[in-house]
Amino acid sequence: MITSLRAVTPLEIELVSEVRRIEPGKPFYLGLSLHHGEGYHTYWKHPGIVGVPTNIQWMELPPGFKADPIDWPEPERTFMFQIKAQGHQRDLVLPIKVTPPGDLKAGQTFTFKGKASWMCCNRECNPGFKDLSIELPVGKVGEPDLDLNWKAKIEKELALRPQSSPAWEASAVSEGKQFTVTLKPKAGAAKLSAEDAAKLIFFTEDGMIDSDKPQEIECLPDGSLRFRLVEAEFIIGDRPKELLGLLVHPAGWEQGGKVRCLKVVAPLTSKS
Repeated sequence: MITSLRAVTPLEIELVSEVRRIEPGKPFYLGLSLHHGEGYHTYWKHPGIVGVPTNIQWMELPPGFKADPIDWPEPERTFMFQIKAQGHQRDLVLPIKVTPPGDLKAGQTFTFKGKASWMCCNRECNPGFKDLSIELPVGKVGEPDLDLNWKAKIEKELALRPQSSPAWEASAVSEGKQFTVTLKPKAGAAKLSAEDAAKLIFFTEDGMIDSDKPQEIECLPDGSLRFRLVEAEFIIGDRPKELLGLLVHPAGWEQGGKVRCLKVVAPLTSKS
């Protein structure tokens, strides 16, 4: 049984499962299915300078079960009124990997309960909370019982997760309130044109970059990409030794179209 909500705010949210029956000891995915009203969006794990990430706090997780954090797919640029942020306007499922214990017995039934929270925005923002639950029976080992609809949607999101790549080498320099990030192509890197580069957005993964400020992007003669980014006004904690971000290029960052969403880890130095 699935409990769902057609929210007072323009969001429909459900707790869904890729399996109809749990196999003892075999990990599976639950998911938060989000359907946004026209023009509305929710927020990625780091929303930028505005917004609150979608989340679920487990109130009842069956004994012996382990639930990982949300396995976030790539973000999109979203707008809270005119402010640039990081979120999702498209409908999607946020995957959550669950590992059951190996001593389950066929015929047992388990309920997963959690309190979902979100911020759904367009020209205004609407916070939301809702208790969600899903009940799943236990099947036999080696006899998978899949919900092919939700499995396909969850697999689509897992394919959009950020990936590292040895084909690109990143570095970053801090000077005043500006960062200069350089991506240098290595063996196996895809070649990006100036037109490709102009479409890129540097999504901040650690909150160091101001998501609303302009981003300057330059293609260098050797194929490197140079980004000039503005530091966020408020930074929690000490300045890190690395700058973390994501870059989405649908044609792929590696030759052959591999790695759509590139995870950037750029060692950070200061220019004196």
